[in-house]
Amino acid sequence: MTHIRSSAHRRRLPRIALVATAVLAAALAGAGDATAAAPPTPSGWTQQFVDDFNGAANTGLNTANWLYDIGTGYPGGAANWGTGEVETMTNSTQNVYQDGAGNLVIKPIRSASGQWTSGRVETQRTDFAAPAGGKLRFEARLQQPNVSGAAAAGYWPAFWALGAAARGTGATGWPSIGEIDVMEDINGRSSEFAALHCGTNPGGPCNETTGITSGERACSGCQTGFHTYAVEQDRSVSPEQLRFYLDGTNFFTVNANQVDATTWNNATHHGFFMILNVAIGGGFPAAFGGGPTSATQSGVPMVVDYVAAYTAAGSGGGGGGGGGGTVTSGSITNANGLCLDNNAASTANGNKIQIWGCNGTVAQKWTFVEAGTTLHVQGKCLDIAGGGTANGTKVQLYDCNNTGAQVWIPRNGGYYNPQSNRCLDNPSASTTAGTQVQIWDCNGSGAQKWTLHS
Repeated sequence: MTHIRSSAHRRRLPRIALVATAVLAAALAGAGDATAAAPPTPSGWTQQFVDDFNGAANTGLNTANWLYDIGTGYPGGAANWGTGEVETMTNSTQNVYQDGAGNLVIKPIRSASGQWTSGRVETQRTDFAAPAGGKLRFEARLQQPNVSGAAAAGYWPAFWALGAAARGTGATGWPSIGEIDVMEDINGRSSEFAALHCGTNPGGPCNETTGITSGERACSGCQTGFHTYAVEQDRSVSPEQLRFYLDGTNFFTVNANQVDATTWNNATHHGFFMILNVAIGGGFPAAFGGGPTSATQSGVPMVVDYVAAYTAAGSGGGGGGGGGGTVTSGSITNANGLCLDNNAASTANGNKIQIWGCNGTVAQKWTFVEAGTTLHVQGKCLDIAGGGTANGTKVQLYDCNNTGAQVWIPRNGGYYNPQSNRCLDNPSASTTAGTQVQIWDCNGSGAQKWTLHS
């Protein structure tokens, strides 16, 4: 549930093969008891994240994994999370806590004065991304709030993901930055909605603010028991797909060719962060009868057994939604899966990247770094006398497979090394393969995210 709209089939702003194989469905799906652990990582997948919520009773979340959204909107973002919902989000253990039985509880509460509070939490990581030619899977096992009828008016639980660019920006750029709604229910209807939000708002190729939606799917027992909700972003097929699952059954699929390539790439070819929340009120519940009302029951929680993210490796450029380069060990690729030697790679501000010879065998390597500027990897900007960067310092950019020496790129007030994933002003930065790095343009005014490969 995020912050930008209101309409039937949606609720807010920014919220992925073919049918899964029986083995994968069995490994990743299922109901069962409330304290079940996250399933083992299935063959062919790599676990990127998991939280079983095994903390002591009435304790908060592990803030190494999660951050709390506080208040009624992102700083600088739309009011009421952009959706018209009425609650105030808190980090209080009255609203968000571990129950001591292996579950996360998110509980909306109405005060004596009629004010609602609830909880909304996001993964600290924003780099969950499908590799070029590979897959990304988000999954949660949860029980929707067990409330229905008039007592459920206005309830809006959700498990969803936003494009990384939304972090710290007030969700500027929504819906083009992508929102994937894995599970939403409203007004205790014992159903679920899934959707992709993309393109422009209102209208556009993705029919915002509704998005490309599954419509309402009946979900028998989803309020009285635990069920597994998942989405897979598949870049190994052509066209690429987002596939949505309930208890292992693929009930809704979005194909890349349903929109233009730019819209698809902007919405899906980058990192995401996951979100869990229970909103009260807003445009989506309003489209199905409204709420909250005086009859709405306070204190009915969404209970989450586990949340996990997995990736499956690819061999390079997926089908649909743009081209792709070959991803090899030691290479650096952007969010579109394009290696630095691929002249189709586009930077965040729309310019081309042309660094040739990922294997270090080609001497001449050039890159467009900003409008009207071309940087030679030996350290010279063609539009700057003397070959310096905008702040007067030279760069040395070696080959893509990390066999060269130090690679430093000028950044306002410092330098960035994409090979070690370190800034000179942050020498302890992580060097973990798969994390995103930033390559800044010559004057430090823009950036394009790239991913290191081990």
